[in-house]
Amino acid sequence: MPATSPRPAGPRVGFVSLGCPKALVDSERILTQLRVEGYDIVPSYDDADVVVVNTCGFIDAAVDESLDAIGEALAENGKVIVTGCLGKREALIREAHPDVLSISGPQDYASVMSAVHAAAPTRHDPFVDLVPRRAAADDIGVKLTPKHYAYLKISEGCNHRCSFCIIPSMRGDLVSRPVDAVLREAEKLVRGGVRELLVVSQDTSAYGVDLRYAEREWRGRTYQTRMKALCEGLAELDAWTRLHYVYPYPHVDEILPLMAETRDGAPRLLPYLDIPFQHASPRILRLMKRPGAVERTLERIHRWRGICPGLTIRSTFIVGFPGETEAEFEALLDFLDEAQLDRVGAFAYSPVEGATANALPGPVDEAVKQERLARFMERQAAISAARLEAKVGSVQRCLVDAIDGELALARSQADAPEIDGLVQIQDGAAAGLRPGDFADVRILGSDEHDLYGEVEAGGAQAPFPIVNAG
Repeated sequence: MPATSPRPAGPRVGFVSLGCPKALVDSERILTQLRVEGYDIVPSYDDADVVVVNTCGFIDAAVDESLDAIGEALAENGKVIVTGCLGKREALIREAHPDVLSISGPQDYASVMSAVHAAAPTRHDPFVDLVPRRAAADDIGVKLTPKHYAYLKISEGCNHRCSFCIIPSMRGDLVSRPVDAVLREAEKLVRGGVRELLVVSQDTSAYGVDLRYAEREWRGRTYQTRMKALCEGLAELDAWTRLHYVYPYPHVDEILPLMAETRDGAPRLLPYLDIPFQHASPRILRLMKRPGAVERTLERIHRWRGICPGLTIRSTFIVGFPGETEAEFEALLDFLDEAQLDRVGAFAYSPVEGATANALPGPVDEAVKQERLARFMERQAAISAARLEAKVGSVQRCLVDAIDGELALARSQADAPEIDGLVQIQDGAAAGLRPGDFADVRILGSDEHDLYGEVEAGGAQAPFPIVNAG
């Protein structure tokens, strides 16, 4: 019988992380602080002295998932601390699960730690407790992503009041991190082996407005706390930088030249924009409290591609919004045809408790919403498939995420992790590729979501990405 491993000396915490990348960064901060304070993080309910569940509460499906996760943790362990976005709806959680130990909202790290201290206090060690512990914010800390990519959160909260969204009520108004703090964190991540930085926030375009674009020093140069200056700083690092949650302000235009610019053959900023356009009807956009100049949006898309022909645009849309007519939905399909977006996600409108859109007249029948969603996705699938097919025969620089048998599962510059497609490298294992390697891949085929190819001769394990051909 094999020897059993000794029981860890410190209290043991189980952790369940749900929701978006912003919530994932919150989880990483909590886990880092737990490790700093001597807690052991364990992968099972049975081994944990207490379980922390970081919840999501944006849409009904996320609420249900979070409540189910809390219930499972209670059933399997019995001692559960709840935090995250759903924590703002304490009464809802208490009604479903009255036995949870503590409930706190997003970014309330102090409350989480206090609850953990009460449920599973650390053991006093007279030889260690006198040694000053390093603050979690001083280091990279625990990461929940693979070693080669990381989410870089630049701000909390949002100043917009979109009628379908309750995030400001959960996460508050915009609070930006100073630009030097963000750039120092990014630099540490890259030094630690990160090859791709994924910039996340609720509104990346608004970065720094609350700080009045305050200037800070990094690497002997002055940077403003604003999106363009942040991108210029990140472009100095030897890593891919990918922008998410970019609200379509006019100043987004200013970063396109940086995406078109190369250094040693590599794009200084990945030519990739994640912009949630949400709809294409000016009236529906006004009801959503979103920008409504659709023709101007199309003009900008064409202009962006003129500046940076390799630009990838990802977006999200809502179909079946209250009052949406068949004609307005058809206008949305026409927008897809004209915009030719690379990656698109869509949702049928779902009333979220607290959203002002719930009070709008003309709710769309559920069957109609689902029928429109299916038509929308069918139209976009054809567009996405055609745009991917156009890459067959080109050479794409890819970042390897995993090895699966003979395949290397990788992503091109056009693919964000977990939400976009993959590049399946058929001879990846034979080429000796490993997670975190870059490789030039000759594209041999495609489908609606993914590309397929083989390593280009001499293109494996390159030290840093070059711009792709095609």
